Amino acid sequence: MLETRIQHQFFESADLKYQCADQLARPIAEAAQAVVGCLTAGAKVLACGNDGAAGLARHAASLFVDRFERERPGLAALALSPEAAHLGGLGEDPTLIYAKQVQALGQPGDILLALSVSGSAPTVLAAVQAAHDKEMTVIAFTGKTGGKLKDMLAETDVHIAVPHERPARVHEVHLLAMYCLCDAVDTQLLGEEDHS
Repeated sequence: MLETRIQHQFFESADLKYQCADQLARPIAEAAQAVVGCLTAGAKVLACGNDGAAGLARHAASLFVDRFERERPGLAALALSPEAAHLGGLGEDPTLIYAKQVQALGQPGDILLALSVSGSAPTVLAAVQAAHDKEMTVIAFTGKTGGKLKDMLAETDVHIAVPHERPARVHEVHLLAMYCLCDAVDTQLLGEEDHS
């Protein structure tokens, strides 16, 4: 019984990834082009996410700064800290935790990777607004509907929306999409990898 339930998790995850291959290939490619354009112009990538997505934001930034699968010079990326609010005054609005960091660190031409399964996390929404105020491009990773975040996106932004409602499944596809993004960026910067 328990083994069957576990197997079902694997099958559901695999089915969703197959389903997403066609749907997400174009926005991931667009995101990669935006990231390469940003980095080659001397700008940087800022990343943030709510709840479990905060960990993926940190992971994404580390893949850009250190490496993905190939050695290369570090790329300018920084994960915004979800703990920053604890360092400020007690009267601070906690929904501005990322927005204040975007205001302090963001510049026109930078990119904000914004991750929210629901697309309605107040901290992420405020960060997106701050990014737009700074004339930054937003690459949004959301679940099925995109929530309020979908309606905030500009024409120059990129939306990577996973067509599922279960947070675990959405996070799994977000991780794969982030790996695809890193691979595409490296391919554009370094050329095709020789596997011979």
